[in-house]
Amino acid sequence: MADGQFPPPRTHTNPMPPLPPSTAAAAASAAALQQLESLLPRLSTLSHYKQYHARLLALGSLGTCPPLRARFLDRLALSPHAAALPHALLLLRSLPAPATNDLNAALRGLAASPQPARALLLLAGRLLPAPAPPRPRLDALSLSFALKAAARCSDALATLQLHAILVRLGVAADVRLMTTLLDSYAKCSDLASARKVFDGMHVRDVATWNALLAGLAQGTEPDLAISLFRRLARTYWELPPREEPNEVTIVAALSACAQLGALQDGLCVHEFARTIGVGDNVRVRNALIDMYSKCGSLNRALEVFRSIKLEDRTLVTYNTTIQALSMQGHGTDALKLFDEMPEWIEVDEVTYLAVLGGCNHAGLVDDGRRVFNSMRVPPSMKHYGAIVDLLGRAGRLAEAHDMIMSMPFPADIVLWQTLLGAAKMHGNVELAELSATKLAELGSNVDGDYVLLSNVYASKARWADVGRVRDTMRNNDVKKVPGFSYTEIDGVRHKFINGDKEHLKWREIYSALDDIVSRISELGYEPETSNVLHDIGEEEKQYALCYHSEKLAIAFGLISTPPGDTIRVIKNLRICGDCHVVAKLISKAYGRVIIIRDRARFHQFEDGECSCRDYWTTEIVNVAKEGLRQQQRMTGSSTELLDARPTMIALSSFTFSHDPRQQANSW
Repeated sequence: MADGQFPPPRTHTNPMPPLPPSTAAAAASAAALQQLESLLPRLSTLSHYKQYHARLLALGSLGTCPPLRARFLDRLALSPHAAALPHALLLLRSLPAPATNDLNAALRGLAASPQPARALLLLAGRLLPAPAPPRPRLDALSLSFALKAAARCSDALATLQLHAILVRLGVAADVRLMTTLLDSYAKCSDLASARKVFDGMHVRDVATWNALLAGLAQGTEPDLAISLFRRLARTYWELPPREEPNEVTIVAALSACAQLGALQDGLCVHEFARTIGVGDNVRVRNALIDMYSKCGSLNRALEVFRSIKLEDRTLVTYNTTIQALSMQGHGTDALKLFDEMPEWIEVDEVTYLAVLGGCNHAGLVDDGRRVFNSMRVPPSMKHYGAIVDLLGRAGRLAEAHDMIMSMPFPADIVLWQTLLGAAKMHGNVELAELSATKLAELGSNVDGDYVLLSNVYASKARWADVGRVRDTMRNNDVKKVPGFSYTEIDGVRHKFINGDKEHLKWREIYSALDDIVSRISELGYEPETSNVLHDIGEEEKQYALCYHSEKLAIAFGLISTPPGDTIRVIKNLRICGDCHVVAKLISKAYGRVIIIRDRARFHQFEDGECSCRDYWTTEIVNVAKEGLRQQQRMTGSSTELLDARPTMIALSSFTFSHDPRQQANSW
């Protein structure tokens, strides 16, 4: 070999020695695991999941690859197949030492399942085998899934216990976890605790604000929801990006406005939505339709509906608009919109319920039957309730009763209350007694049942039976729901109860009522004392009628707003017949539009007419006549006035809402 040259490379005549058996097995196992990783997103059937589980067992990967096992458990627990979640729990129970991720996967599936309470049982270790394996350590995710389960169960005690656990674990600074805790308290109707959690959070994000807003709006404190939104809106320009409101914030605030009928606040929320750039969001627009309609501004609601492009409209858009038309008595328009729905939007049970409600409010019996018989979804109890109510109001009591008896499932309390209301409306004592008996068998003990039955007896002047029903109410400690109304003046809501003297301007209100009675008497008004079905004197009956809460609210509106302004009133019960007559006459005498939202629907009074076309009051004129005639025969008084003014007769305690548990201003 010459100097400076490199030696030739060595050549190996023998091949490389084979890998040790353990190394080869490890490589094959790694390849198999990689293949399983790629297959995991493609699992779709229960058979796939079982084969995958068997493959994991064969490879021994359940114990050697916890991340893959946890991902498989998570996918299995969230599978839509009914048998998948039990299989996931079976897998969890088979593990000798489950990890936190394994537990979280099962908790997540159980929390989203039809039986969320089982997530709480699993957390307590009651779903694990005995003797139980070592319990995995809980983390923030474990508590988050458990809190979601507690919220779905409305389990306030479990929420409180989980709150204590997260404090003990030292994770109370986790913003997302504390937001979930707040949401759970709110959904368990513990709004005071939800507010304490919110106030105690040093760091919040928009989800925190939204959770409290939604909890207050959907709970019992929509006023506080609006106050919270005002606070958020005032500080909008100072908020950090994580707390800036979004479309969910707007939807929650609009929900609160809709509950209260707070139109001025709703207009402000609408303007704020435009300011932050979510005014065109379809969810916001759907909420605007709902808010405007429930505040009695149907024209604004329809403007919002028309502003949504056809291709952007959703099922919720149509359901909300149909419901808006139905609630204001535009049953024909609701049916027309239902028929015009695009084919690509699949109607659901809510759609049919809204359409049936429109037929009910407008008295469209045949159309209602046609819609009910052509439903493309199985009718639920609510659908049967709507058609029974429709038939009952039309006086087709036998058909309504037959409908209940032919249902594929037993009638619930609300259905029998609906039939009882129809029996009361048409003075059918036998059907009323049958319905009352069924309600007693089902354990119902609400004031509306007794009020309805008592009113049927009173319409027939059966005062002894009225007394017996009232004695039963006393013995069973049944309290009648008090009627109240409120109206909004300059953004401030004023609440009134029957005979209210708590308002600062009660003297001016009572004086205005005297003026109202004087002016509408010139139009032929006389108090409809047939509305008060007590065996008391005529003068006492007139006094009982004069100071109903809706009359006080209207009178306050008249003295607090300029001439020509619309007066809007929200009432928790059904408007009584006398107040209905008075509102019509006030609209004529004072040239005002009066909009009253009661438990069942809207009534828009203008120039002496009502949008309900008296459908919900004049049906029971004959019943009122008969009851009053029987009483007058006993006292020897005249019935000439009754016969001379049949269109002015309306019996308040005989009107009936779809939820008869909230009934009647007076007996």
